[in-house]
Amino acid sequence: MVDTNTTAPTTQVKSQRDDRRPRDDKRGGGFKEVEKEFQEELLGVDRVTRVTAGGRQLRFRASVVIGNGKGTVGFGMGKAGEVVVAIEKAVRDAKKNLLSFNIVDGTIAHDLTANYKAANIFIHPASKGTGLIAGGSARKVFAVAGIKDILAKQRGGNNPITNARVTMKALAGLKKVTKVVPKATPVTTSEEGKPEAPKAVPVAVEVAKEAPAKKTPAAKTTTKAAPAAKKAPAKPKAKKAE
Repeated sequence: MVDTNTTAPTTQVKSQRDDRRPRDDKRGGGFKEVEKEFQEELLGVDRVTRVTAGGRQLRFRASVVIGNGKGTVGFGMGKAGEVVVAIEKAVRDAKKNLLSFNIVDGTIAHDLTANYKAANIFIHPASKGTGLIAGGSARKVFAVAGIKDILAKQRGGNNPITNARVTMKALAGLKKVTKVVPKATPVTTSEEGKPEAPKAVPVAVEVAKEAPAKKTPAAKTTTKAAPAAKKAPAKPKAKKAE
């Protein structure tokens, strides 16, 4: 008898789609995303109206903060009938208003205080591992600028545009800090090929000359004779008896 339950192995049929190269293939398929020079952070998109003789014109206003994460940051605004176009205009405006400052160990060099219209901000450098202790627009500005540890307190208005401008004004007041690089001591090798420790540089030490001791005159030894003992008075002679 023949076993009819056995099934023949099935072969997969390839289609034309299977022969296509993946999009990430380096040999030709697909598009690669170009790395952006600046990081973009959107602060907000608002709808604004403009009253004209023909009626009201509705447009969108976008505010954007950009930065390279290495101490360069910029703020810009743009208006257009579409949101995407407004954001592109804001990015172009931010690239025209770039600000550069020094970042020292992930934070700023010194305290800062700035005022802009109704907004007031105080910025204080923080130790490593503190993080970004700030809120609102100031936090987004610090993040794209590359600051990792900072303390900030913002007071006054709640407008994100005003808060971003006062933060930019504070960062513009940072003083330039020059880095001091210690000089490397040359390492000499001995005849056997072993490195020798750098020799200590002789330091000239001035020794104060001792002033010659003044000769003190020798004490004169004068021996005075002791005064002679006074003679005892002679006893009166006894009168002779008559």
